Amino acid sequence: MSVRLLILDSVTKLPAEANGAVVVGGSHAAVYAAHLSAKGGLRAAIHHDAGIGLDEAGVSGLAYADALGMAMVALATETCRIGDGTDQFERGIVSRANGHAAGCGVAKGMSCKEAVELLKDAPWPHRPPPPKDEGRHLVGSIVCIDSATLLLPADRGKIIATGSHGARNSGTTTAPLRPRLIFFNDAGPGIDRGGVLGLEVLERDGVAGVAVAAMSARIGDGRSTLQDGTISAANHAACRLGARIGTTALALARALAEKAA
Repeated sequence: MSVRLLILDSVTKLPAEANGAVVVGGSHAAVYAAHLSAKGGLRAAIHHDAGIGLDEAGVSGLAYADALGMAMVALATETCRIGDGTDQFERGIVSRANGHAAGCGVAKGMSCKEAVELLKDAPWPHRPPPPKDEGRHLVGSIVCIDSATLLLPADRGKIIATGSHGARNSGTTTAPLRPRLIFFNDAGPGIDRGGVLGLEVLERDGVAGVAVAAMSARIGDGRSTLQDGTISAANHAACRLGARIGTTALALARALAEKAA
């Protein structure tokens, strides 16, 4: 039986045909994205290592997937843009592979294209993932979400700390909902500064956007973005609100929340 390959910019909303497929997804390789990949029934997942970052959060999903029996691979941030599945397929180089992927022959330094072919022989089906909380929390008046896709229309005008990368597609997804200020993880920021390109998208729509350094906060964890993050990039709209490189996300968010109170 022929195994399907899908190339996607995100695994947050997987199509039905992802079930049993090898997927090159633009998402980070943290637990949240691994959970979505496993829930979607992927044969194997190839994600982005997001600069690996604090506590190796950017590749934490590999062990999670391994425990479920799913092969998973991460691509190096210095070789391809996060949030861009096509770029990952064309330029990506493997930085990490879990046990099931290694069992297929995938190894560090291999091209994404080579890994795809090997992963067509990955074991499948695998165990479904256990239920996971919705990844949405309040810290005072500040909304912390583990993925930017959890942003709601009711969040308009609020301060939002996401666990997502700040790539172009993150900016496109969140700009229409018009938060007052939104935080992302810079994912490295990697080749072409891919992990923060979304801040430019937000700027064009007049939305303040900030990224925190991957080494300062765990990607995929909105509360870590807020409570641990150090600002590494900010668009002009965010700078007008007081964002400064090297200062903390928490200090900026608290200052703005107090002004709004």
